[in-house]
Amino acid sequence: MTIRVIILCSVLLFSATLLAQENNDVIVMKNGDRFTCEIKGLSAGVLSVKMSYVDGTVAVQWSQVAHLESNRLFRVQTESGVVYTGTMSTTGASTDPPIRIELAETPREEVEVAQRKIIKLSQTSESFWHRFDGALNTGFLYSKGNESAQFNLSSQLAYTRERWSSQVSFNTSFASSNGSNLTTRNQTDLNILRLLRWNNWFYAGTGSFLQSSVQDIQLQTTLGGGIGRYLKNSNRTSISVMGGLGWQNISYGQNTVDQGPNNTAVGFVSTEIKAFKFKKTNLDVSASLLPAITDAGRVHFNSNAVYYIKLVNDLSWNFSFYGSWDTRPPATLPKSDYGTSSGLSWTFGNR
Repeated sequence: MTIRVIILCSVLLFSATLLAQENNDVIVMKNGDRFTCEIKGLSAGVLSVKMSYVDGTVAVQWSQVAHLESNRLFRVQTESGVVYTGTMSTTGASTDPPIRIELAETPREEVEVAQRKIIKLSQTSESFWHRFDGALNTGFLYSKGNESAQFNLSSQLAYTRERWSSQVSFNTSFASSNGSNLTTRNQTDLNILRLLRWNNWFYAGTGSFLQSSVQDIQLQTTLGGGIGRYLKNSNRTSISVMGGLGWQNISYGQNTVDQGPNNTAVGFVSTEIKAFKFKKTNLDVSASLLPAITDAGRVHFNSNAVYYIKLVNDLSWNFSFYGSWDTRPPATLPKSDYGTSSGLSWTFGNR
């Protein structure tokens, strides 16, 4: 309960509305439309802007923007993984593609990046609170026939700097049915990533903590680190892979006699896939494969996936899947625990 309370409180705290800013940014579309607004950010090919005469934010297709000007400080991420911080304005004639973006990193330095190579923008400042973004997902299923019910709650919270980022995610699930005991599953993942000097390469550290009553796992702790690379990084798709070494400890319930080794050295390969469709859908998939080194032949596999369908503003409908597998659990326990749910999602920040 303590972990759940901390995560939920953090999500509510960091999503507090920031002080309003003047709408003095300018964007010009390729069809000639001109808007005075506040540029909120760019994600998944969608430029989010706020206008004084419109309630909420407006989603603009990034590829249709011909010109922009802003004195705000932005964090700009390119498809090669390079990150800049500065103010923005386009250079050259607006009818000449590709439009190039001028980024002022310091008063004495300017760089230019092709618009099509920019995959993410987010307002930034020296303020600690400006750098958070995240999501809260809920799901519930009920069947009257056998009086079964399942409730899912998950949240993600990320903090981003110019060359590194950190993220914490939490997933909890409760399921009950007539004649069966209540089952619970709780998973918390911590990740820290830092970009290397080479384009699209990074190193990262990860920690995962799992409890599953179905597999009689009181606590499965996995810690590791490794090197990764973005195989594809664009406004429509992001695919990354990482490999490395780690350590795993599993503590089973009191009813499990043959628990096997408690501490195991493991290798791991993980991947994260994100796919976007303008203003409509998002897909987030993460998976990790952990072959044991000191317990040869035993392999763990974990996966989480969420598919979002946009409803309005920051509200979406989600379909989620979670699962964990063990090829060699104690003899009396199942090899897997998995489930699905569907419900509402709310995002905040530049997500």
